Amino acid sequence: MRSFLGRDILSLKDFERNEFLRVFQVCDDLTPIARDRRNGDLLANKTLCTAFYQPSTRTRLATEAAMHRLGGHVLGFSDAKMTRAGDFYQESIKDTVHMLEYYGDVIAMRHFQQGAPEEAARWASVPIINCGDGWGEHPTQVLTDLYTTWKELGTLDGLKFLLVGDMRMRTMHSILYAFSQFDIEAFVVAPEEMSLLPEFKAEIDGLNVRYREVATAEEVVGEADVIYMEPVVQADYTKGRDERGEQVGLTPAAYKITREMMRDKAKPGAIILHSLPRMDELPADVDATRHARYWTEAFNGVVMRMALLALVLGAAE
Repeated sequence: MRSFLGRDILSLKDFERNEFLRVFQVCDDLTPIARDRRNGDLLANKTLCTAFYQPSTRTRLATEAAMHRLGGHVLGFSDAKMTRAGDFYQESIKDTVHMLEYYGDVIAMRHFQQGAPEEAARWASVPIINCGDGWGEHPTQVLTDLYTTWKELGTLDGLKFLLVGDMRMRTMHSILYAFSQFDIEAFVVAPEEMSLLPEFKAEIDGLNVRYREVATAEEVVGEADVIYMEPVVQADYTKGRDERGEQVGLTPAAYKITREMMRDKAKPGAIILHSLPRMDELPADVDATRHARYWTEAFNGVVMRMALLALVLGAAE
C-alpha cells in the first residue's frame, strides 16, 4: 500500500481497496476524540490552511473542526472575494498556493473550477486536499459516506446503492469511482438532462463499475441497502457564488424519497445518506425514521477529515 505521508487527496479514481480500509481503520482509532468532544495533541505543531472559493458549511467546518480536535491550528479564507485571489486582481492558483504553502502544512481547497486542486498540487510543496472542485470530485465527502455505510451495515461488499439526483455532481463522480474497488451494484436515477455523461460512463465502464440506469427511485427502492441522495434542484457548481434571484423549482416525484415510500417499499434495514443541504427531495419527516443516517454522516465527516489530516501529515501511518 502506498504511503499517505505528504500525499495529495484529489480523487477517488486512483484509490485502492486497501487504502479505503486503512483510512477507515484510522477513523475508528480517532473516533473517541470526536465522540467525547476532546481536543488532543496529535497535530499540535501543524497548521491547516483552508482556501474556499465556494460557499461551504459542512465541508469547511468539519475540516477545521478536525484540525482543532487533533490540536492543530487553522487559518484561511471562506470567501475568496475578500482576498486578492478573488478581488480585482484574480490572482492565479499558482501564485496563491505558492503563498499559502508558507502559511500552513496542508491546504484544504474548494473551488468552482474543475481541476483547480490538481492544479494547486502541481505547485504546492505541502499536501492538497480536494474539498470539492466544480463538477469534478468530492473525495472527502464520499469517503465519509462510505465509512458511514461500513460502520452502519458492517460491509461495503454485496450492497446495492440507489443513487438519486444530479449525476453530474462531484459526489456522484467520486462514489462511482469508489465502487470499482468493492462488490457493489448501483441503481442510478436522474432526470435525462442530469444523467451520467457519455465520457464518464465510458470511464466507469472501463473500471468495471456495476450500475443500471432506472427512471424512478420508486422502481428500485425496495432492492436498495443504501439510498444515496443529492438534489436535482440546486446551484450551478461552476460559479463561485450563486445569488439566487428566480423562484426555486420543485423536485419531481421520481427523484424524491418520502416517509411513505420507505414504510411501504424499502428494506427494513435500508439507510438513507444525504450530504446536505437538501431541498424538497428528502422531506423532514424522514428524519425521525430508522432509515436516516445523514446526521451520523455529519459526525463522521469530522472523524474522516481527522483521519486524512493525520495520515497526510504523518501522525498516522
